[in-house]
Amino acid sequence: MLTVSDLSKRHGEYPILERVSFVVNPRDRVGLVGPNGAGKSTLLAILAGELEADAGAVTSAPGARLGHLPQGFADLPGGTLAELLDVPTGGLLAARDAVERSTAALAGADDLDAALAAYDAALAAFEALGGYAAVDELRAFLAALGLEGVPFETPLRALSGGQKTRAGLAALLASRPDLLLLDEPTNHLDLDALAWLRDFLAGYRGAVLIVSHDRAFLDETVTTIFELSDTTHQLTVYPGNYSAYLAARAAGEEAQAEAYARQQATIGRIEQDIRSVASHAMKTERATQNDFLRRRAKKVARTAKVRERKLERLLESEEMVDKPALRWGLSLDFGAPPESGRDVALVEGATVELGGKTILRGLDLHVRYGERIALTGPNGSGKSTLIKLLMGELAPSAGRVRLGAGVVAGRYAQEQETVALEQTVLEQARARAPLSETEARTFLHLFLFGQETVFKRGAELSYGERARLALALLVLGGANFLLLDEPLNHLDLQSREEFEQALTRFGGTLLIVLHDRYAIERLATRVLELRDGRLSDGW
Repeated sequence: MLTVSDLSKRHGEYPILERVSFVVNPRDRVGLVGPNGAGKSTLLAILAGELEADAGAVTSAPGARLGHLPQGFADLPGGTLAELLDVPTGGLLAARDAVERSTAALAGADDLDAALAAYDAALAAFEALGGYAAVDELRAFLAALGLEGVPFETPLRALSGGQKTRAGLAALLASRPDLLLLDEPTNHLDLDALAWLRDFLAGYRGAVLIVSHDRAFLDETVTTIFELSDTTHQLTVYPGNYSAYLAARAAGEEAQAEAYARQQATIGRIEQDIRSVASHAMKTERATQNDFLRRRAKKVARTAKVRERKLERLLESEEMVDKPALRWGLSLDFGAPPESGRDVALVEGATVELGGKTILRGLDLHVRYGERIALTGPNGSGKSTLIKLLMGELAPSAGRVRLGAGVVAGRYAQEQETVALEQTVLEQARARAPLSETEARTFLHLFLFGQETVFKRGAELSYGERARLALALLVLGGANFLLLDEPLNHLDLQSREEFEQALTRFGGTLLIVLHDRYAIERLATRVLELRDGRLSDGW
């Protein structure tokens, strides 16, 4: 279905992809993984024809349709939900509207033949896109992804980034291309929507190439892993799901480390032998006037030279084992939090009404010191509202909310609004804590902001970079009660692992909105589900 041959791409002087080759066959389920910045989004954009490669070729089967969901679905300033949905569906809703307008025009038409011709043309165009059955399916997909009942005429400015991404995903799935290219579609999905997408992909007749950092989702949906390296800029294919890939990669890294150590030991012995033989021959030649011994010493010295040339050929050959690469990873440490009382937060009968709609209904919650609470629930159920309530950013319509003695709350916002778009990374860090430029740059280096990247404005950062900056600013705040609203979104797999490790070491109290089942099982001491405005234990 899709063949990629020797694909290369550079951004300025920096290589992104180097001679990348692979094949995607019909019905394949492929997970594309790699660190942020490895080129995953670039590769998908090239495959979709939205970006040109510097070298290499992308060949698809005749007539094959590719559908691409970018990371952060394209916005349409001043547009409506219908206009956004029409991009992947080829104008399905516009075609429906044309049919309805031509139907209405029939009633008062002076030229009935012309009106009938216009109606027939509009109907044919609409039916070519699937007609009312396609519209019904699109509505069903929107409902499954948490957008049930949202009017098509809704202005996009009234929707969150996550809602627009889910709308784009629904429309793309409804268009049913032969190959789905999905760039982090799981970032804004709740557990119900994740389960629906997993089941949909299991029965999908086309092929799927998906970038996701949800480990449980990858385990359940893909049968092959493509890994992009941010050091070699090349792609390696691993058969099996994500767990099989981890095991194979770990085994490969261990074997490479052992082979490298053995080869280095062998090279060390050869070099020592060469030095020893050469030194002995030189001493012998200098210490004697005996022609026989001097000729013999010179012969031994020539042997050492031959061995040197053999060693040089080995060092330059393909038999040399590469030194295992060390990746610069996220060095997150929340530090020792200040002490607080045993009762961290108490919510009693809290009701929140926004825009005439009741979001939380008589909600009760008691958070105790040291708890790590995972908060789950459908999108739109009020999880972000509850966090803002605990932060004091919202006041309840009824009931009360209070924090315990000595509690310092810090929030990580789902939409990353804690990142200032017009300030640089360095300016934001220094505004959050009294740091010199050297101290701030040293600190930001732990969050993978090095050299010139500290001078990038918030608006210039990628989604992953904004996530790391938001975490850095949270650490600088020195909170002992962390309220984290989907902080794993846009973090690559290794950064997720390191972030989870840091949270397990955190000595304070944690309430975190999560849809990653792997992370929930690993982190949480207590799981709460928010549904229909009320909290319940479990998930």
